Amino acid sequence: MKFKTLAAAAAVLAFLALPASAQIKEHVFKVGIGLSDDHPQAQAVRHFAERLAAKSGGKMNAKVFASGALGNDVSMTSALRGGTLEMTVPDSSTLMSLIKPFGVLNLPLTFNNEKEADAVLDGPFGQKLLAMLPEKGLVGLGFWENGFRHVTNSRRPINKADDLAGLKLRVIQSPLFLDTFNALGTNATPMPFTELYTAMEQAAVDGQENPPATILASKFYEVQKHLVLSRHMYSAWVLLMSKKTWDGLSPEEQKIVQEAAREATLFERKTIRAFSETALGELKKAGMQITELPAAEQARLRAKLQPVLTKYGSEFGEATTSELMGELAKARGTAAK
Repeated sequence: MKFKTLAAAAAVLAFLALPASAQIKEHVFKVGIGLSDDHPQAQAVRHFAERLAAKSGGKMNAKVFASGALGNDVSMTSALRGGTLEMTVPDSSTLMSLIKPFGVLNLPLTFNNEKEADAVLDGPFGQKLLAMLPEKGLVGLGFWENGFRHVTNSRRPINKADDLAGLKLRVIQSPLFLDTFNALGTNATPMPFTELYTAMEQAAVDGQENPPATILASKFYEVQKHLVLSRHMYSAWVLLMSKKTWDGLSPEEQKIVQEAAREATLFERKTIRAFSETALGELKKAGMQITELPAAEQARLRAKLQPVLTKYGSEFGEATTSELMGELAKARGTAAK
């Protein structure tokens, strides 16, 4: 028994004495996403793959599977938990069915700008949310930006809050999104993103809500005429890895994944913000009619959504909601200096 213990200890010491490169094995992580291959999200996944390969001497890599080739956000997240897929980048809202506090990020009309979002997501609050994922079979490697969401439709321009009433809008498969748009008078219809273009093309729904980058990259302008800059909600993605995959990595490999993920996060935010700046111009060129809600109508949106804010602020946890608002207050105080 003593000999076996000494042998085991010697093996551990020998492993620790190996150069870092010897602790890195060949890995190819499949990364499933619902968006198109030319979307900034896919570009960021490829950047992650490049950094992964560079840091591992070519031993570790990642391959993007775009346009829902491996499923939608919900099914791919489930596949990560089961260990049949290595990585995905779902909207944070899809995680609230597993961990309720994630839903607080999508409370309507909460964030004012991207800097506030960065401060909250990269700070203690965002890291606290990521720390809840491992017990659900997931590892969070960072928050990526989707952006401020706006409404498009094929029926009429939206010039005031009441113009939304009666529209049949596809929403993310989430009670919060359903209640938000039902409160605005629409017929909110939950549907996987991968089915959305066809549903709009066939007039099964009148419209949808997403940031400009997604509207442009997904070519929704081909089946949608009107876009209103409603900024009703900020949307973040979460770069996820299966905990089963993560646990199979050596400490050195885990460190490489974390470093590559951080660099990819910075790249993704920069890329999608640049893309979003030009997207509205491109959508206009493509024939979309773009309107913007006046401040008074934005206030009417907030008034209509107050019951939703109250309900979900409580459901996601009053302590969590208060903590988020506290972090936002800090971010705004810092920005004002």
